[in-house]
Amino acid sequence: MDSHTIKPNARVSSKDPPAVKTNASGKDPQAAKTKASLLSNVKVFVMSHSLLQLSQLLHTSYFKSSISTIERRYGYSSVSTGSLTSLHEVGNLLLVVFVSYLGNRVHRPRVIGMGGLLMAGSAGLLALPHFLSQPYQYNSALAEEEGDICVMNGNSSSPLHCHALSSHHASLQHVPWGLMATAQLLFGLGSAPIQPLGISYIDDYSEPGNAALYIAILFSVSIFGPAFGYLLGSVMLRIYVDVDRIDSSAEVELNPTDPRWVGAWWMGLLVSSTSLLLTSTPYFLFPRHGHTPTQMETDSLKGDKIQLETSLISIIKMFPKHFLKLMTNPVFMLLVLSQCCFSCVISGLATFLGKYLELQFSTSAAKGSFLMGVMNLPAAAIGMLLGGVVMKRTQPSARAIPWVSMMVLSVSILLGIPLFFMGCSLQEVAGVNLHPWTDGSESGCASNCSCLDTTFNPVCGENYLEYISPCHAGCTNYTLHPSEPVRIQAYTQCRCIVGAAGLGHALPGSCGNSCSSLLLPAMILIATAGFIASLTNSPLYMLVLRCVSQEQKVFAIGVQFLLLRMLAWLPGPTLFGVVMDSACVWWKRICGSQLGSCGYYDNDLLRSRYFGLQMALKILGIILLALAGWKVQRGQGYNLEKKGPVAV
Repeated sequence: MDSHTIKPNARVSSKDPPAVKTNASGKDPQAAKTKASLLSNVKVFVMSHSLLQLSQLLHTSYFKSSISTIERRYGYSSVSTGSLTSLHEVGNLLLVVFVSYLGNRVHRPRVIGMGGLLMAGSAGLLALPHFLSQPYQYNSALAEEEGDICVMNGNSSSPLHCHALSSHHASLQHVPWGLMATAQLLFGLGSAPIQPLGISYIDDYSEPGNAALYIAILFSVSIFGPAFGYLLGSVMLRIYVDVDRIDSSAEVELNPTDPRWVGAWWMGLLVSSTSLLLTSTPYFLFPRHGHTPTQMETDSLKGDKIQLETSLISIIKMFPKHFLKLMTNPVFMLLVLSQCCFSCVISGLATFLGKYLELQFSTSAAKGSFLMGVMNLPAAAIGMLLGGVVMKRTQPSARAIPWVSMMVLSVSILLGIPLFFMGCSLQEVAGVNLHPWTDGSESGCASNCSCLDTTFNPVCGENYLEYISPCHAGCTNYTLHPSEPVRIQAYTQCRCIVGAAGLGHALPGSCGNSCSSLLLPAMILIATAGFIASLTNSPLYMLVLRCVSQEQKVFAIGVQFLLLRMLAWLPGPTLFGVVMDSACVWWKRICGSQLGSCGYYDNDLLRSRYFGLQMALKILGIILLALAGWKVQRGQGYNLEKKGPVAV
């Protein structure tokens, strides 16, 4: 026999490559195991969850950055838009406790993925009113009928004319509001499982001592969502709202600094919808249970398996008992109520800070969104991350956390005091806060112009007075811009303006105020105060997780977010909207009826009430935090490294 012939039972040389084992389907089981272990890694889940929450917050912040634009587009008051932003909390309230209570009994990643897909669909629905509405109409002197210049004719505000305008305005308001309200409710339903199930999943499968750091990373990464949302708003709001309906070569009469300008608020919603769709898909690949690093988590999962066999009737019977147990936990309740106060402040800032900057410092909506995106939110993200790192390194006791947090939050309050004095009064506007005519009425110059009640087209006279429209300034003519024939350069022959050679002229747009130089210092103060306050986020959050037992943790997170939504995120925007509207001194009207949005605000009153409400809520939050610290000092202590309360 040939010496090179291999016998059937001969051993293969150790130098030969080992055969690759395959299963019945021909796939490599080792590769499948590696893939499964990768998806079981809590770090991969933290990354995915951070991206989903980033997309979620990008959407909500972008929508809030467009609030003043939507008000102008559809004629809403601040209370209406504030209520609109709160409605997604109503949808969340309908499911958050139920989802949280069943958290250990369901496939958490899969439920999160389904919630993300619902959010993606509702974000797209929120943009639908633009495609169903007629093109945006604004007051213009170039209009073929009833232009805004002074014309000596009969009164255009006849009863028939008023009735037609009122009917058109009512339909213009109600239909879009109803669609957007429905979208907000659906978005709230989709967001219900995101944080309770995601945070509990991370806490269950994280290595000992790393839960606080992972949650800090989660919040610090996801908070860049609002930053990106406001930056997206600064880009989209520079684009004309009907850019999809006009010839691309056509010029638009308005520009982003014009008070009548409406940006493309709907375009960013399509971007956020796509982002939510992409970041929701990976959740359907994660396993039900991640890698369990310690025996404690293994025992906990065994308990979850037993809980899965519990009947629905037993779950319903146990629900009131667990809910009452949380409601009677004094440390938990005091901490959550304190967080409600601070969250209410955040809701007021997130919803109306952009509009406040427009009014107080005469900036555009796009610039206000840009500054919030590059200053406020990155500062808060860095503060959250730094707070988590300090938490991991110092491992503070539960008794120390409330007191240290109080001192840090007190510093953020002190930084907000100068904001009460950083701003200017409302510019002088004829017929609003100033009557320039000698007899105190319009009879001296524009009484025969028959100006429409619906007109809002501010102009700035060469006498440095602002007028509601060219008609109210008595202007009878205008000149077009030489290089842009559809844009008015100036209004001339203004009977209410005395110029050097007789009748004066006015320029399109608002006169504004002289406070633009204070915009950057004010933003620096707001960003610094937010950075300091964010340092306490991770410590307080971990204290909430550790002041309840392990079996109640998921449920406690759900109850926490339920209370935050009921007491902060739901009423907060509406409450701050009421404050904004209370400072209005001139409303846009439809033939005498107060149906439109606010045209002019008393800036001094607005500044004191807007920041005064924030200061009151922060002080109340610190008082509640002090009571929680006192209760922890006197009662049971909590070890932040263990999965439940233990005696100190």
